[in-house]
Amino acid sequence: MHITQLNRECLLHLFSFLDKNSRRSLAKTCHKLLEVFQDPLLWSLLNFRSPAELKKDNFLLGPALKYLSICWYSERVKVCNIEDWMKNNFQKDFCNRHENTVNDFLLEVCNRCPNLLSLTLSGCGHVTDDCILLLLKNCRNLKTLKLENCVRITDQTLEAVTLYGGSLQTLHVDFCRNITQTGLERIREKCPLVILRAERSANMIPDNKPEKKMLEKASRKLVQL
Repeated sequence: MHITQLNRECLLHLFSFLDKNSRRSLAKTCHKLLEVFQDPLLWSLLNFRSPAELKKDNFLLGPALKYLSICWYSERVKVCNIEDWMKNNFQKDFCNRHENTVNDFLLEVCNRCPNLLSLTLSGCGHVTDDCILLLLKNCRNLKTLKLENCVRITDQTLEAVTLYGGSLQTLHVDFCRNITQTGLERIREKCPLVILRAERSANMIPDNKPEKKMLEKASRKLVQL
């Protein structure tokens, strides 16, 4: 029996074992397999391991998406986690390209994936509070939000959870250096049923420019006097 003689249910099951690139390659062989590739039921889970993957044409975004994971661990991506005021022009240009890619992708998720249940973002240095706010507003069924080493995430995201995270059951904000203890305490107060984890976040050094630190130090000295 040729693979194209299988019914659609069987073909969807076979496709589900393949990664995104393999699915795309197989879909190019005939119209029937292309139709299976384009079936929204095939795309309930997506995993990405680099910014470049977000721009490929080997996946579909749609209402069927339930589980999304974007985890970047490469050495090049670590540049994005450096404080903005410490980056040189080359690094800033590199990061701007990543920022546009991430923002455009997450905006598509907001607009096209209202049934998202779980979102994991790890090492995504360009994800902002505004992005998470839009996701919480548009994906009202979101139950799990895991943020790890997302350096631009602040207490504004925690505030957005209290306002729009009505379905949220699990919240991780690990190694997010601009999260404060005050923000975490507010989450525990306003959302007592949410399982909260914040490994190291409130104990890390936040992003302050040296000038600001010097001003704060001088202010403290004046108060002491």
